[in-house]
Amino acid sequence: MRLINIQFRYIIKLVMIMKFDSNKHSVFLLYYHLILVTKYRRDVIDEKISKRLKEIFEYIQPNYNITIVEWNHDKDHIHVLFKAAFTTPLSKFINAYKSASSRLIKKEFPEIKQKLWQEYFWSRSYCLLTSGGAPVEVIRRYIESQGEKRKC
Repeated sequence: MRLINIQFRYIIKLVMIMKFDSNKHSVFLLYYHLILVTKYRRDVIDEKISKRLKEIFEYIQPNYNITIVEWNHDKDHIHVLFKAAFTTPLSKFINAYKSASSRLIKKEFPEIKQKLWQEYFWSRSYCLLTSGGAPVEVIRRYIESQGEKRKC
């Protein structure tokens, strides 16, 4: 029981620290971790290309109520941590971003065509994970404890 009280206090502290998004009828805080991989996992992303990919992301994001939080890359993939509204059509945003960025990167950096000989820049697949807030196990235990008498 003591562990549950500690976890409950942890959740309350998180809620007080975090700045929630809201609209007329709801309060929310939705973080996502997006990983996009280049076609055939080719090593084509360097600092210049990563910077341009981020600029394209930042250009498209306002249309989808998305805010970038963190960005990083490796030679064959990017990682993006972003916030979104619960009404954001995430798959449409990701597809729009992949299409626009692929077209612009190939046009602005023609040298990558040597490594990506077909028309695609990104792999067809992507990884999108929810993240943020308390760990799932803490929330699960908190929900399980509802209705139990609290000992103070």
